[in-house]
Parts: sequence; C-alpha cells; structure tokens
Amino acid sequence: MNEIKNHGKKWLYWFVLAVAIILVYKLLDNFTDVMGGIGTFFDIITPFFAGIFISYLLYMPCKKIELAYRKSKVKFISKKARGLSILTVYIIVLLLIIILINFILPVVFESVTDLLNNIQGYYEKAINRYNNLPDDNVLKGDTVKDAIKSIQDLDIKQYFKVDKILEYIGSALDAVTGLFDVFVAIVVSIYILAERAQIIASLKKVAEAMFKEKTYKYIDKYFNNSNEIFFKFVASQILDAVIVGILVTVILTIMKVKYAPLLGFLIGLFNIIPYVGAIIAVAISALITLITGGLSQVIWMLIIIIIVQQIDANVINPKIVGQTLKISPLLIIFSVMVGGAYFGIIGMFLAVPIMAVLKIFVSDYIDYKLQMKRSKKIKEKEN
Repeated sequence: MNEIKNHGKKWLYWFVLAVAIILVYKLLDNFTDVMGGIGTFFDIITPFFAGIFISYLLYMPCKKIELAYRKSKVKFISKKARGLSILTVYIIVLLLIIILINFILPVVFESVTDLLNNIQGYYEKAINRYNNLPDDNVLKGDTVKDAIKSIQDLDIKQYFKVDKILEYIGSALDAVTGLFDVFVAIVVSIYILAERAQIIASLKKVAEAMFKEKTYKYIDKYFNNSNEIFFKFVASQILDAVIVGILVTVILTIMKVKYAPLLGFLIGLFNIIPYVGAIIAVAISALITLITGGLSQVIWMLIIIIIVQQIDANVINPKIVGQTLKISPLLIIFSVMVGGAYFGIIGMFLAVPIMAVLKIFVSDYIDYKLQMKRSKKIKEKEN
C-alpha cells in the first residue's frame, strides 16, 4: 500500500512539474500580450496609487485640523470634525492651486518664453564677449575652447523652440493627467482620509494575525518611524522650497536680475533635493544671469544666493525639519547621488528619507548584536 502511495506521489510531482513548464512556456511564448495585460492593469490602478499618495500628503494637516475642530465648543463642528477637516484641507489646496495657476505660473512661463525666444541672441553676445577677452586670459585655455566649439556646432534654435516645447508639455500633460484619473484619485484620497482609522486598524489586525508578537511589535515600530520620517521630510522640504523660492525671487527682483521669477522658482524647486539640488539650481541660474546680465551681476547674485542658502541651512531648514533626519551630510550626498543614478529626480528626492530609515534598521541591528555579545560574555563569566 505504501509503495502505491509513493508511486502516486512521484507521478503527481512529475505531472505538476510538467504543467508548470507548459505554463511558463506559454507565458514566454505570449510575452508581449502578457506584458501588455500587466501594463493595462497598472494603467487602471494608477489613479488609486495617486489617491493613496495624495491622502498620505494630506494626512497630517487633516489630523491637526481635526484635533482643533474636536476642541470646538460648537457641537456640530466637534461632531463633524473629521469631515470638516477634510473639506478645509481641500479648500486650502484648491486655493493654493488657484494662486499657482493664476499668479505664479504665468510669470514663470512668461520668463521661460522670453528666455527661449532670445536664447540665440544671448548665446551670440556671450561668444562675442569671450572672443574679446585677452589671449592670456585663463578662460582662453584649450579645454574651454573645445567646449565652446562643440556648443557652436549645435543648432541652438533646434533645442529651444517654444512651439516644440509646448507641444511636448501638452502631450505629457494629456498622457498623465486625464480628468477622469484626477477625479478618481481625489475621490480615493477623500475616502482614505475619511476612513483612515479603520484602514490602519485593519492593517494592524492583519499584521498581528500573520506574524508573531515580537515580529509584529518590530513591524509596528518601524512602520511608525518610517511613516514619521517620510511625511515630515516630504512636507518640510516642500515648505522649505516654497520659502526659499519666494525669498530668492524677491531679492533677485530688487537686484533687477532678469528672469528673477524663473530663477527663484527654479532654485526653490531644486531645493527639495538636499545639497545637490541647490548646487544644480544655482549653477543654472548663474549661467542664465551671466549671459543676460554680465559677470558683475552674476558675482553679486552668487554672493546673495549663498547667503540665502546659508540662512536656509542654519536657520530656516532646522526650524522646519527639526531632528527628523539624524544623518550626516556626507551620507545624504551619497544617498542622493545613488538615488539619482538609478531612479532620476524621484530617486534623488526620496533617497534621503530611505537612507534615514535604513540607518534606523542598521543601528538597531548593531545594538542588538552588541547586546547579544555582552549577554554571552556575562553568561560565560557566571559559568
């Protein structure tokens, strides 16, 4: 009887293996169709992920406003605190979007359009200034000459046509921001914010059921720490970028630097990437100011921007971010470079909080191993 059972198990094993091989072969044979189906599925659920991301960003403001409403002496407000907090946050976001579209973007767009229309003239003026420099000038070296020659061989207008750029932007916006997708993302985010307590409780319940008590405690601890780090970093960096962008725009406008709104917007935008972003934005701004305003203006601009960056690094940013990221600048720069190399701008932005979370894991693991060694030594001494 045992022999028959063993024989049956062997046949079942080979049958399952054969079916698995056939399935794999069929999948590979129809690889394009399978990948197309997977791609379509991800396209369908993209608005849901967008809704989750929106709700994640708005979670903390909603929570704080809800707590304020709950303290209200008006029964209706305290009773409907959650719904009112969501409504309040979305009204604030809507107002910010209206301000951005009606006041900030038109000015920035006007600067971009003017710069692109006059880029050829600025380029030729810069080359003439370079040609008028004395032959013994340090900028007349072979390296600089070769770089300029390679730039001269390019058709500048080909890369800076306003119509083409607008066409690309329009196509990109049409592709990724369909009205229906935006509507679904907003609805999903509202439902998540409204039912956030139930969702978090359900996730905790599932984790508690699936894992041992010790493992669950670790998961709960690291989830809370990671969530706090990511949210505080994202929110604080965006707020810091807005403050720096406004400061730079005002100062450059007072200095009568051409395209001040564009440069302020650029420096503020890139400021969300720690260290590296500021360097890139200042370098681009310096180049634009050099070709539009000359050497003396770019020197003054760099001095002022460096002062603003120092105020931001030592006063504004620490006040906003606080002690969220307890990692060294060297580690931040390393993580930003690695994140940028593999995942582009998004990788550069998210590399820092990811590194902060990894640092917590590594630190806890090292502490655990050291504690185990100490316990082992104590036991050996007692024996």
